[in-house]
Amino acid sequence: MFEYDYETEDKELKLVGLELMFLTPEKHSNPKGITAVELSKKVNLSVEIVKKKLKILYDHDIIRCNGINPKYWKFDEYNFQRLDEEDEIYQLLCSFDDVDFDRYFIY
Repeated sequence: MFEYDYETEDKELKLVGLELMFLTPEKHSNPKGITAVELSKKVNLSVEIVKKKLKILYDHDIIRCNGINPKYWKFDEYNFQRLDEEDEIYQLLCSFDDVDFDRYFIY
């Protein structure tokens, strides 16, 4: 499994994870999910960084991948809810203190 330093909060990982968590079918062009390129444009990060963060989330079984080229990514709510509450990724994605929810919802 991928080793990751959780001592400092990874804002980029959180941004990618929350974007996928709150991604609705209306917000992406393909029903299979969103590509790394589309996701990088949404979160304003380079494609390389987004791919690294997707790998971390994928290794934790929080997201699923469909297709080969391109790969389509989707959040896996079921596996996320099954994570231990002490898991560092779970805690990171559930820490909403600095999250601007206007980014994800239209009121």
